Amino acid sequence: MSKPKILVARSIFPETIARLEEHFEVESNQGDQSWSKTQLIDKLKGKQGAFTTGSERIDAEVLAACPELKICANMAVGYNNFDVDAMTACGVLATNAPDVLTETTADFGFALLMATARRITESEHFLRAGKWEKWSYDMFAGSDIHGATLGIVGMGRIGQGIARRGALGFGMKVIYHNRSRLDAKLEAECKASYVSKEELLKTADHVVLVVPYTPASHHTIGAAELALMKPTATLVNIARGGIVDDAALAAALRDKRIAAAGLDVFEGEPKVHPELLQVPNVVLTPHIASATVPTRRAMADLAVDNLIGFLVHNTPVTPLNPAVLASK
Repeated sequence: MSKPKILVARSIFPETIARLEEHFEVESNQGDQSWSKTQLIDKLKGKQGAFTTGSERIDAEVLAACPELKICANMAVGYNNFDVDAMTACGVLATNAPDVLTETTADFGFALLMATARRITESEHFLRAGKWEKWSYDMFAGSDIHGATLGIVGMGRIGQGIARRGALGFGMKVIYHNRSRLDAKLEAECKASYVSKEELLKTADHVVLVVPYTPASHHTIGAAELALMKPTATLVNIARGGIVDDAALAAALRDKRIAAAGLDVFEGEPKVHPELLQVPNVVLTPHIASATVPTRRAMADLAVDNLIGFLVHNTPVTPLNPAVLASK
């Protein structure tokens, strides 16, 4: 019996390719070329599965052109590159990689918060440019983390991890806003209090965004929301590009209507809004919140587990649209 055919859409660990080749006929993109939609469709034709990374848009047009496709396994917890409704309608399973990156991403979110509050990037640029000639009492004076109020928008596993770091490690008062309130036991574990989004923005010294991207969460933070924040407050986004109106944020940073921002994700990435590159009071990183070798290996392994689980055993690990399984 011939092996199912799969496409690995981006460069990945050689060990991951080797593991896939035990079960599938694999076409891989180890050259890590950036494909257009037309090129992606051409590569996906005749394939039963795809190993994706969040960069490849799987929508109705792609699905219509690739009728043999049965599963797309994202090596990411986010899946806004998937049109899940269209995939479900076409009987194509969507999977993601939750849980394995929770603690690593929470680590990074807190690191980005600290770098933002303490003006680390800004001060390093100053030093590297040879501008440090003397000490002064207010040189790059930022804001405290310990004892400050931390506001978290989106209280899933990663948000909870950031809350625990803030409350238990830094004695922060933690407030949060979420689509649904956590149960009392989980709130107590995170030492977090539920508030409205408006109250959070008005009250928090540091705001961290960890909300999933959906059409409803597009521009969760825009000009109106930024206007609610304290002029001394910081904003950190490790969620997804599009959660923040980057143009409005650049204007708020330029006019110092908020103190600083830390961004790991951007609208239209890998492009970055040019005005964000011009303001000094922002820390910018290229979507690397889960970027440790052990975590990226775990993410790749889970995507492989989903492909093998579904195409070989019909038991995927983390299905996003399990209705597809019921229809098989």
